[in-house]
Amino acid sequence: MKKIIISSFLLFIPILLFSQATFTGIIMDKNNSKDILGVSGATLHWLNTNVSAVTNEKGAFTITYKPEYKKLVVNYLGYKTDTITIRNLEPIRHFLTPESELEEVTINTKRKSTQKSFFETANMFTVNADELLKAACCNLAESFETNPSIDVSFSDALTGTKQIQMLGLTSPYLLITQENIPSIRGAAQAFGLTFTPGTWVESIQISKGAGSVVNGFESISGQINAELVKPFTDSKFFLNAYGSANGRFELNTHFNEKVSDKWQTGLYVHGNYTGQKFDMNGDNFLDMPLSNQINVMNRWQFTDAKKGWVSFINVRFLKDEKQTGELDFNPISDRGTTNYWGSEIDTKRFETSAKLGYVFPEMPFQSIGFQIAYSDHQQDSYFGLSTYNIQHQSVYSNIIFNSIIGDTRNKFKTGISFTHDQFSELVNATDFSRTENDFGAFFEYAYDNLDNFSVTAGLRIDRHNLLGTFITPRLHLRYVPWEKGVFRASVGRGKRSANIFAENQQLFASSRNINIDANGGNIYGLNPEIAWNYGVSYLQRFNLFDKKGDITFDFYQTNFQNQVVVDWENPQQISFYDLNGKSIANSFQVEVNYSLAKNVELRTAYKYFDISTDFKSGNLQKPIQPQNRFFANISYETVIKENNSQWKFDVTFNNIGKQRLPNTASNPVQYQLPAYADAYQLLNSQITKVFSDKFEVYLGAENLTNVQQKNPILASDDPFGPYFDSTIVYAPIFGRTIYAGLRFKIK
Repeated sequence: MKKIIISSFLLFIPILLFSQATFTGIIMDKNNSKDILGVSGATLHWLNTNVSAVTNEKGAFTITYKPEYKKLVVNYLGYKTDTITIRNLEPIRHFLTPESELEEVTINTKRKSTQKSFFETANMFTVNADELLKAACCNLAESFETNPSIDVSFSDALTGTKQIQMLGLTSPYLLITQENIPSIRGAAQAFGLTFTPGTWVESIQISKGAGSVVNGFESISGQINAELVKPFTDSKFFLNAYGSANGRFELNTHFNEKVSDKWQTGLYVHGNYTGQKFDMNGDNFLDMPLSNQINVMNRWQFTDAKKGWVSFINVRFLKDEKQTGELDFNPISDRGTTNYWGSEIDTKRFETSAKLGYVFPEMPFQSIGFQIAYSDHQQDSYFGLSTYNIQHQSVYSNIIFNSIIGDTRNKFKTGISFTHDQFSELVNATDFSRTENDFGAFFEYAYDNLDNFSVTAGLRIDRHNLLGTFITPRLHLRYVPWEKGVFRASVGRGKRSANIFAENQQLFASSRNINIDANGGNIYGLNPEIAWNYGVSYLQRFNLFDKKGDITFDFYQTNFQNQVVVDWENPQQISFYDLNGKSIANSFQVEVNYSLAKNVELRTAYKYFDISTDFKSGNLQKPIQPQNRFFANISYETVIKENNSQWKFDVTFNNIGKQRLPNTASNPVQYQLPAYADAYQLLNSQITKVFSDKFEVYLGAENLTNVQQKNPILASDDPFGPYFDSTIVYAPIFGRTIYAGLRFKIK
């Protein structure tokens, strides 16, 4: 059935390629060879007629044509007016030349903090720096508090680590990249999101459903790409200081220096420290770990726009230390004993990457790029009497060539990639080390009629030493049925090796026995995870009471052909085994964005999840996963005064529905939990005072309603006994958190 669907879509493409009743083309800036999408808002008309058109956001246009029309006039403010002779109906690609004699004109418009593209074929939206500043945003894991498409929760009751979900699936099923280089994978899955400071992030692109084959085969539920600040565009100096009532302090500094006309470098330093012990619920365990982190990155940017070259070089080092457990635990005297239960997680990470791109000056639609990255991630940790150590060395390289077929309506990307992963993994006395090598080739074709239809079809073939040889197809469709409405559909296959210990490290903070039901696979004796993702989305923009808004409907289904089931239903053990039956994740979301008044923006969303898996004990809903969620965010900004001073207010509300909890019926009564956790509400707020374009301060609160989970740690009074378990966390542990900070920059 899947092959029939894909074949039908591909057969549909040629019909559309040649259905042209009007004259089309694209208008571009001659001096901006990097911009392959052209200029928006240029006007065109046939000479001596009233027939006209305006280019869209991509610089594309469609204009009515008659055989007697021979001269096309192009106007754009600040550029020379051109008259083009048209001899046939082949789409044109025309470059405008700036008019140097004209005085400079500056047009100011407010860009939305979250931008949903009307023209992208995939269901993608961009979160920019303005949105990230609506919350404390201390790291990438905390950058999604005001975004309804990403769910943020705590993974356990000890480490305080936040995890994210999209389409009801946890982050391992997402492809998380940094400037389109896979970054948070393997050993970094549990804590990697906390290793990218929020101030380093320029923007985040979020794609739902099947991703692009260019970035690999692992994406199943979507892709998150973080674009870092650029030395050429970042402030010369930036300082962010943060402190909270829970004893957490952070400092971020950016230093950018222009070395020459083509070279710019930046030094980015992040440090955080939590040294105060808190036990708000009286269970004798720390509510959040004692921690400290130092994170340093040096970034170089080379740009030669005239010759078409651009390059980035990054070098980064991180050291992160966490201590958690009982209040009186002392690692010097108590480690390896039953005096007090405690844990330490020490991580060192080194990474370096380089990107080199060349855009052909006379053919801005054609480019070639090369990416290479190396990382060494080492984690040494123990949890009570259990030890978990992992070192993950990774090499990633990718060569991409972009061009067109005939004209700019038909584009393609093709290339090859190579990935090498060396895992040295020790669980207590058992060695699970392995080596993974993958060589892949890909081709992605994109057609855009520059009006109401576009399609992207991709295919890649990979040869993996443990997963075998396999093909990954992906398909995205976009159709505009009427004004301001866009329909999207996607289908794609993903495949990945499950890193069962790195992705489920909370299991070590319990007395559960580890059980792996080996099934002849090459990784932990288990087979790779394979899933198909299907999705449809509809976006409609509207005007109501002279105010702009939009509404989006999404439905996605992830259907696993095989999944490594993580079974928590026996409270005395955790089991890993290959799926025998069905595992389906259905996700529905409706989101409304509306401008209530000038500078007042409202964003609301409702989400419904139906996620069920065939466990050995029967078909069950996914545990610790609410079926219903409601989200609302309202933001207000005062008018900017002459000295650039301004007030900003932001409030976010979440209603988290009831959640099924893992079965604890076999525990003694005092260590049993109900079958379901009750619904609860969260309220976050932040106020920012901008004094000038150089200085601002902010004050905020998370969990204003002071929601706290009761008894988040089972058998906390007997941590070395058979019923100790800190893994069943469905609500905040700490309660209300007040924080404040300041930002200072020199441009």
